[in-house]
Amino acid sequence: MSETGEQKPVQIQIELDDVTAQGSYSNLAFITHNETEFVFDFVYVQPQQPKAKVRARIITSPAHAKKFLQALADNIKKYEDKFGTVRVSSELERKVGFGNA
Repeated sequence: MSETGEQKPVQIQIELDDVTAQGSYSNLAFITHNETEFVFDFVYVQPQQPKAKVRARIITSPAHAKKFLQALADNIKKYEDKFGTVRVSSELERKVGFGNA
């Protein structure tokens, strides 16, 4: 704390290893929750394949999930302001998409 009693912001150094930096593509997500956490499962479904694998699972608190929602909405708005409206096909939603488990 400073002499005035204010807390100084903590700087966090974030590391990103080479494998994680490559990222992982997802075209399907399932979101589940209980009283204390939200679980995001990101899946890649290959065309004409009956089986898909979860590529990443993120478990977080309800507060962080809400902050993520707000940050995502803000970024989508910025994207659409720059590149135009993102269209979501109802046909595509039925086959591959994002939803609640």
